[in-house]
Amino acid sequence: MTTFKDLGLQSSLLSAIADLGFESPSEVQYKAIPLLLGEETDLVALAQTGTGKTAAFGFPLLQKIEAGTTTTQGLILSPTRELCLQITNELQLYSKYEKGVNIVAVYGGASITEQAKQIKRGAQIIVATPGRMKDMIQRGIVNISKIEYCVLDEADEMLNMGFYEDIKDILSNTPEDKSTWLFSATMPKEVAQIAKKFMHHPREITVGTKNAGAVTVQHEYYIVGGRDRYPALKRLADANPGIFSVVFCRTKRDTQRIAEKLIEDGYNAGALHGDLSQNQRDLAMNAFRKKQIQLLVATDVAARGIDVDDITHVINYQLPDEIETYTHRSGRTGRAGKSGISMVIVTRSELRKIKAIERKIQQDFLEKKIPTGIEICEIQLYHLASRIRDTEVNPEIDDYLPAIYDVLEGLDRDALIKKMVSVEFSRFYNYYSKTRDLGYQMSSSEEYSGKAIPSEGSVRYFINMGERDGFDWMSLKDFLRETLGLEKEDVFRVDTKDSFSFFNTEANLSPLVLETFKDFKLEGRRIKVEVSKNPVRNGKNRKRDRKRGRRKEGNFSSGKVGTGSRKRKKGKNPGFF
Repeated sequence: MTTFKDLGLQSSLLSAIADLGFESPSEVQYKAIPLLLGEETDLVALAQTGTGKTAAFGFPLLQKIEAGTTTTQGLILSPTRELCLQITNELQLYSKYEKGVNIVAVYGGASITEQAKQIKRGAQIIVATPGRMKDMIQRGIVNISKIEYCVLDEADEMLNMGFYEDIKDILSNTPEDKSTWLFSATMPKEVAQIAKKFMHHPREITVGTKNAGAVTVQHEYYIVGGRDRYPALKRLADANPGIFSVVFCRTKRDTQRIAEKLIEDGYNAGALHGDLSQNQRDLAMNAFRKKQIQLLVATDVAARGIDVDDITHVINYQLPDEIETYTHRSGRTGRAGKSGISMVIVTRSELRKIKAIERKIQQDFLEKKIPTGIEICEIQLYHLASRIRDTEVNPEIDDYLPAIYDVLEGLDRDALIKKMVSVEFSRFYNYYSKTRDLGYQMSSSEEYSGKAIPSEGSVRYFINMGERDGFDWMSLKDFLRETLGLEKEDVFRVDTKDSFSFFNTEANLSPLVLETFKDFKLEGRRIKVEVSKNPVRNGKNRKRDRKRGRRKEGNFSSGKVGTGSRKRKKGKNPGFF
């Protein structure tokens, strides 16, 4: 296994890496760091968001600059204030053992006078947003005429945000012989133009396939009527009790409207868009990082600074105009080696956009149906049981137990459990039992009651293993496939929850599945597999999917269970996370 020491980093940086707990370099770090340390060269690095790009350029930059002089030697341009601050903080952690190194963040929304004072005291590295950097150059506050290294981080995002002219003006103030390192998730023509105009025979490295999506992200789409987008969004949230998600809308108005509706319906939601003040945006982001907000509704521009590793889902409430923008959206999940889900809510007229995205990211979408009310109730019932089981008993309750026993006298164990679960479950069931199903309607041949195993089509199972057991949808699928001795495509629609999961096989495999897990134990614990009562798609659709190459089955990878309270309103969705 390759280590950071193998990449040629000096001992002071290796000490900082050890303190941070990094064990082995990511692919972009493995490819970029030795190259940048060994040569004075321009570089174009194509890698998805969340692959460790900051360290890929940060470590070589810190090793190459001279700490003994106060001259600015490195300039890093990033698209947003949030990303600018994040890069600065990470570089300061990397340089904790580098004596005399000063890193200054330059961005809008803060005092330009204070930033100018910090630079005047000496800044070997400046991390800046294009707008504020151009302003400071025009005022004569910053001198970048002697920099040796210029990094364009998230170059495609900066250009999508309209910073092309600003970047050209900034680079025109830098030396011709500097090294320029361009890091981008995609390579649109504007990025290629920057590379052609300001770089000299750049080396190129690619992590994955150029312009492709991250392999740790599963892409799903849900077809609904135009008026059903919001109800569909609520159902997707309710079907994933541990969801921690960014919900993308196209406009600031829609973003605020959807966030307000979610809050009114009792969800832990918040908005992030350009009409908010910087203080409001900071408050929303801080609440999201602390998981006080579980559904952050955002515009694409406002979300550019979001860098949270454990986002479980990205929900595209509306598709963006540009395919590259979808790549950035989906890159918010499935980071740092974790799996994630990118969901798209579409109408039938928008299906052609799904095809275009598939071609661009070179990954297939999985067509899924919006969960029915009964499916959601089943998921929430298991989730509630898990919450009860895992709740830590408060010792202060002992003083009240005699009175409680008196109240509950005469109830046997089964009756007590039923009543405890019904306290929450009935509220949920009463809401969803009165709602219609969304999405396409199943024929009678696609449904079954759960009492009899169908002889054709596919069968859905419940298994009492989930994320608390260390599984996500990818690893659980591998476990099931290896345990059952099946091929990769034989196990599909793997949905992992907190302490339980669901999966599908074709009906002809049901005897094998049920017999294998009849008395199955894993590390001394009994593993139960039962046929779920949820209806499933029939075999014809499965065969059609296979013909179209849709083999990336699997479903939700939820994060930690939310503990925030949800207000109850009469007539509103009474669900809980």
